[in-house]
Amino acid sequence: MSFIKREISRFAVAISGFFHMLATETHAKIHLLATIVAVSVSYLLDISKSGWLWIGLAFTLVWITEALNTAIERLADYAAGTERHPLIKAAKDTAAAAVLLAALFALIVALVIWL
Repeated sequence: MSFIKREISRFAVAISGFFHMLATETHAKIHLLATIVAVSVSYLLDISKSGWLWIGLAFTLVWITEALNTAIERLADYAAGTERHPLIKAAKDTAAAAVLLAALFALIVALVIWL
């Protein structure tokens, strides 16, 4: 397989993972709505280029942490099976906390720029 075909295939796998996350995670759908709102409000307020960079950084951070949280949840659920384990719970809760922190950062960034 050529280098270009292999890289296109890897890109397709990543896109598939993103759509899997959107299809299966309620919070990913909420993040999508929040992203659309943030971009729309920012456009209507005609924010500066640096404002766009901060808004973009903020929602990208939320999406990255949501993707990692989803991956950690899937791996943890697979590893634990039907068993409940305190370390699996701690890992999942910590990953969820990362998403919460990123979302709070995004909210603060948006409020600072918009107000």
